[in-house]
Amino acid sequence: MEIFGREPALVIGAVGAALTVLASLNVPGIDAGAAAAITAFVAALIIAVTTRPVAPALFTGVVAAGAALVAEYGMNVPDGVTGAVSAAVLAGFALFGIRPQVEPTTGG
Repeated sequence: MEIFGREPALVIGAVGAALTVLASLNVPGIDAGAAAAITAFVAALIIAVTTRPVAPALFTGVVAAGAALVAEYGMNVPDGVTGAVSAAVLAGFALFGIRPQVEPTTGG
């Protein structure tokens, strides 16, 4: 799967490079830690969205990267909350994403 006609890894690299430039220019709100957290979140999101067949566990990586991102900006996200949101994501995929793709067997 391509994004803007390019491979996902190239898009992730471009985002990371752009954020590194912004951090080096001392743009308010973007320091080295924030650039790394944003890049990790974007990478996790792109990998989760472009991987086929859909892998629900990859979306827990998006949740973890999102928690690291908001923590970088000062919000305290307890591990229990991150775990609970990850569990909810997996339950949602099991309920709406994975199970409808599976057809029951009639035995044999």
